[in-house]
Amino acid sequence: MPVTTNATAVQADRVVFRLPAIGPEITGVRLWSEVPVASTTFTRGDDGWELSIPRPPAHRIEYLFRLTLADQDEPVTITDPTNQLRVAGVFGDHSWLPMPGYAEPSWLDAPRSNGTTRPWEFDTADGPVTGALWAPADAWRGSELPLLISHDGTQMAQYGRLIDFLAAAIAARRLPPLRVLLLDPGPHRHARYAANPLYAKALATEIVPAVADRVAVTGGPVLMGQSLGALAALYAARRHPGTFAGLFLQSGSFFTPAFDPQEAGYSHWTQVTGFTSTLYRTDPPEPDLPIGIVCGSQEENLANNRALAAHLATRQPVDWGEVPDGHTWTTWRDLLDPYLTRLLMEAWT
Repeated sequence: MPVTTNATAVQADRVVFRLPAIGPEITGVRLWSEVPVASTTFTRGDDGWELSIPRPPAHRIEYLFRLTLADQDEPVTITDPTNQLRVAGVFGDHSWLPMPGYAEPSWLDAPRSNGTTRPWEFDTADGPVTGALWAPADAWRGSELPLLISHDGTQMAQYGRLIDFLAAAIAARRLPPLRVLLLDPGPHRHARYAANPLYAKALATEIVPAVADRVAVTGGPVLMGQSLGALAALYAARRHPGTFAGLFLQSGSFFTPAFDPQEAGYSHWTQVTGFTSTLYRTDPPEPDLPIGIVCGSQEENLANNRALAAHLATRQPVDWGEVPDGHTWTTWRDLLDPYLTRLLMEAWT
């Protein structure tokens, strides 16, 4: 599709999405947006298709166009051919638009400490768990360093720029040198991360000790995760108190019937809501465990995250943060600083 000067644009109080006229086979265009918008249906004009909406209360929008074609039963999803801004993700590239005042984190262009990454595999009672261990280039196996463990680690490193952030923070002396274990959930992510006692036990009693057997670790590890990975992190810490020195939970899937009735058809709904309900009924086994909970203010998980953060804050230290964005890797990237920085310093000092 050719780029046109009649392009998608952010105006004073509106966003105007445009798609050039590219042929009569297109019979309809709809907007898919990661953040809620006022309307999604384009109208057809002489020069193509257009959708004009009030600017949403977000600082950026990730989106795609869904085209209905006369000769196809299923819609075709494309990025915006008039906008060159792209963001990569698990399901391919999305187009994105910054709203006035949004700036990407300055650490993206900051100097970074050199590091090395090597693959690791753990043979556990819950089956094989794969991942990779990152460490500063000058760290030896015997160098005692704190450990950060990330669920969905490979994707958080690739799309959420986790390693780039930590390497920049180490270079700027905002964080001490540390190791990062990037854990992947395997092919059955929902079964493994949805409040699964077998995985929680494997993580706490097999994976964490195995790392300490291979490299020198100082203090307890901090565990982080996004979405269902955040739920799995909190579940593991509750099932195995004393294992972790802190938790960093990003947009956790802390579903409850009150806040999330739209998720009732989820295949692991019973396990997730059953665990989440216990968080409101029982005191934490580790009242001094520091927790960071962060979320996008334009995503469905906001209500359950805010409620859980407020409840836990009456019983243990909780640092809450949000940015006006959706359930995206960029949201989680933009929430690393200052919130992960603070959590790590609190956990390890």
